[in-house]
Amino acid sequence: MITGAIKNKIDKIWTDIWAGGVTNPLTVIEQLTYLMFIRSLDEKELETEELEHSSGEKLAKIFPQSAQGQAMRWSKFKNNDPRDIYAVISQRVFLAIKNMKNGCLPDFTAQGEMIEPQTPDDSATDTAFARYMSDAMFLIPTPQVLQKIITGLDDLYEHDLTGLDMQGDLYEYMLSKLATAGQNGQFRTPKHIREMMVALLRPTPDDVICDPACGTAGFLVSAAEYIRQNFEPTMTAEQWAHFAGPAFTGFDTDRTMLRISAMNLMLHSIDTPEVDYLDSVSKQNAISDKFTVCLANPPFKGTVDAESINDNLKAVTNTKKTELLFVALFLRMLQKGGRCACIVPDGVLFGSSKAHKALRKELVENHQLRAVISMPSGVFKPYAGVSTAVLVFTKTGAGGTDKVWFYDMQADGFSLDDKRSEIADNDIPDIIQRFHNLEQEQERQRTEQSFLVPKQDIADNDYDLSINKYKEVEYVPVEYPPTSELLADLNALEMEISKGLAELEEML
Repeated sequence: MITGAIKNKIDKIWTDIWAGGVTNPLTVIEQLTYLMFIRSLDEKELETEELEHSSGEKLAKIFPQSAQGQAMRWSKFKNNDPRDIYAVISQRVFLAIKNMKNGCLPDFTAQGEMIEPQTPDDSATDTAFARYMSDAMFLIPTPQVLQKIITGLDDLYEHDLTGLDMQGDLYEYMLSKLATAGQNGQFRTPKHIREMMVALLRPTPDDVICDPACGTAGFLVSAAEYIRQNFEPTMTAEQWAHFAGPAFTGFDTDRTMLRISAMNLMLHSIDTPEVDYLDSVSKQNAISDKFTVCLANPPFKGTVDAESINDNLKAVTNTKKTELLFVALFLRMLQKGGRCACIVPDGVLFGSSKAHKALRKELVENHQLRAVISMPSGVFKPYAGVSTAVLVFTKTGAGGTDKVWFYDMQADGFSLDDKRSEIADNDIPDIIQRFHNLEQEQERQRTEQSFLVPKQDIADNDYDLSINKYKEVEYVPVEYPPTSELLADLNALEMEISKGLAELEEML
């Protein structure tokens, strides 16, 4: 749990970077990510050295054994003069990470020329983070700012971050500072909403989980946390090997986001996830019937080039709107029996175009649409005020929708203004409990907060999935006093005012 004291330390590091002239929150996180990765390599090397000492076996090393190679280690340079630290990181360490191969960093000559790393055949493969370092840029402006960051991070790691969970929480707190939406309508999904969606699907250690619009990999991290919390004591060696990488796949079209998501996953014990640069709805992506779980908050805004869209998506919903194409994509990428929880804008639920109707009909008639959870419009503030819903469905390819569960979420535990302050009202625990006990919802009336709607009713309403189409409002008659009584009250009030005015005049 990140305490106020730890947040203050992070905020201090953040302020130091801002004071140095780096003001874009994404750039700040990116630069901090590089430094955290550099430190993590030295931590890993220290563990290897300890294991080598205790076992007596010669193990593959990350850092070259030369004087120049050892000088690149965090523990070796962190107490040096700020100018020396800046020179080592900007001219050697950063360049070395960008050219990391098979888990080993290249060496440098005394003159600063890079030597390609000589790696043994059985050395560790590169992390997902290292794969996306080729176009990274080191933007810390001065040696003084760099020293402040290194001192601040070292203090955090040595005194506050006692394990991977804490490091993950630290990174989550940093990511929460990303308060600007992307050009394509991408914005970070609040952690409690992600955790709700994960709890609805209940992933297991054997699942293969994908977010085809992963951003900072929040959904993959939440799924990983759920699996560890619920299955860690009983997981087999094979399941742990699966968990370390193959279980998690994410795609994005922003390499900066891929670096950040790779670091986020590394801090949650996932070193080799399938995090790749890919336009998920394009013809480049031919993946189908692969995953057992999809979790996503795909981009809502804008359209994509019609010629680049994969034809099998257009066969489901002939459109250029990304929010519709991604739902069709989930259906294609899931195995039969695979389940999905995704966030969609309200327009997907009731849009009247052929593409909107075709997609909803596909979900209801050819697969099992399980739930439509309508969320209040303030959930994504301060990023955006758009009204959204969570769709939960299972891919069957042969129907299966009997009744669809609707829930009208009124509160998510936070105020619905830009401040998003914590409040007592929270429907999320109720949503999770009711979703996993739908047999108890059979007798619920449509005047209540949640209820079931038969498939035929939805078909009769042109597959409209808006909760307002089915929710019944209970009007309670209000009884007013007779007109004569109201007039008498008004007269009495008027006399009281006149008396007060007369008393005021006498006082003057």
